[in-house]
Amino acid sequence: MNVENLRSLRAAAHRLAERCPVIARAVAIGGTPPWRCDEVGYPGLARTIVYQQLSGRAAATIWSRVQALLPVVSPSAVLAASSDDLRGCGLSRGKVEHLRSVAEAVASGALNFARVASADDEEARAELTAVRGVGPWTADVYLMFSLRRPDVFPHGDLGLAEAYRLLADLTERPSPRELLEFAETWRPARAVAAHLLWSALNVSRSAAEGQG
Repeated sequence: MNVENLRSLRAAAHRLAERCPVIARAVAIGGTPPWRCDEVGYPGLARTIVYQQLSGRAAATIWSRVQALLPVVSPSAVLAASSDDLRGCGLSRGKVEHLRSVAEAVASGALNFARVASADDEEARAELTAVRGVGPWTADVYLMFSLRRPDVFPHGDLGLAEAYRLLADLTERPSPRELLEFAETWRPARAVAAHLLWSALNVSRSAAEGQG
């Protein structure tokens, strides 16, 4: 499955919607937007770290400042920059430490992005999460949007849980374990399902804000 190709992505969304009413509602609300294609390697993982637990707008502002500060977002550039300069971009102390931790892992060879790219999903996730500052969510989002893997699923994401709650008309958000169990029916396109759920949630929130 080529998730970068919009026709292929729409075909996958159609197949999911045919067998899952939750995904059918997601497509009805949010459509099938193009796949987000992040850079591979350190820049892509660094961007994912910056975007953790932030609204898209706030994260985009901080990321643009990081790109303006550094000539190239690379391990050597991050290690050469001062913590004060990186904090000045709006990064938290923890995120600065995580960006440096990943940079050090690349420099030492503990993290090899070419090896990650050639590994299967589980092996790639294991290598990424072995680095301090890279949790399961970060690893899965990197695999989705930098390596374009169609079946990873960041089941700990609160946005996905909220989207599922709304679309399935539940009173409470499913737990990460419950969401992972629900996602079994979406194999081998769980990342596509996540993409559709996020899209529907964003559209719903924008509509609610417009009415407020």
